[in-house]
Amino acid sequence: AAAAAVAAPAHAPGGTTLGLPHASPSVRKFARELGVPLEEVKGSGLKGRITQDDVQAFTKAVMSGAAQTKAQAAKAPAGGGGGSELGLIPWPKVDFAKFGPIERKEMSRIKKISGANLLRNAVMIPAVTNHDDADITDLEAFRVSTNKENEKSGVKVTMLAFLIKACVAALKKFPEFNSSLDGDALIYKQYYHIGFAADTPNGLVVPVIKDADKKGVLQISQEMGELAKKARDGKLGPADMSGATFTISSLGGIGGKYFTPIINAPEVAILGVCKSTMEPVWDGKQFVPRLMLPLSLTWDHRVIDGAAAARFNAFLGQILSDFRRVLL
Repeated sequence: AAAAAVAAPAHAPGGTTLGLPHASPSVRKFARELGVPLEEVKGSGLKGRITQDDVQAFTKAVMSGAAQTKAQAAKAPAGGGGGSELGLIPWPKVDFAKFGPIERKEMSRIKKISGANLLRNAVMIPAVTNHDDADITDLEAFRVSTNKENEKSGVKVTMLAFLIKACVAALKKFPEFNSSLDGDALIYKQYYHIGFAADTPNGLVVPVIKDADKKGVLQISQEMGELAKKARDGKLGPADMSGATFTISSLGGIGGKYFTPIINAPEVAILGVCKSTMEPVWDGKQFVPRLMLPLSLTWDHRVIDGAAAARFNAFLGQILSDFRRVLL
């Protein structure tokens, strides 16, 4: 009876001892203390024997979100939560194989972590999105000529680099967009760290350009290229993705018109940007072709009101249409 009590996993004290995984008593005790289900641990020892290092590795994987125990999976149905804590009806359980062929693939660690954050932010933040268009005809011509002048340097200036500088100017004029909620108080930050969403094979990550107000467009473009490469290679560290005061999510290289990006808490706003298109614009006498950039500004209504958001978008559009305004 004593041996059976020792052998049983901590999460199932009344379970049977038949077919137990191969591990020493000391390893079993160590697993019980950590609450690790030994039958879910893959042994690396002789003949699949589970070692203490295997238990530690499994624990780290679960803590980091790279792995999930069967008990966790049972408590977190597909769809990211049952919704019972919000008073919602349970998430539907469907046997999809009844309707046709299926393939099951586990989500990447990045998607698991970002998914949990996105769900929290979408549920807890009363978000509103303003849509607008910015005339970037002259700015695009300047960007192209700048790249021709600097093609030997190897640094390619993107429209996103200009957007970062324009957003910094707008954040300085409207400081509540560069703040964060702390209980009933607002923390106004005196620094300008701009995050930009980067698409990688494993999911979405947000590297951060630190002190963007102190850097030129060429330096920002260079840093963005380096951070984007680190993101694709899976080498971004926590320091590369922390401290942002405002985020830009750009779909410019893909397409679309407008969308509603989710705020990256504890920030209070995020700018979504889609692909620019040539459109006929009335100049007072005739329609002329102008390159228009769609802007989607999502903001936290607890901190920002509609009038401030409209002014922010309008000011941002003015800067992008005449970039000399950044100097004012």
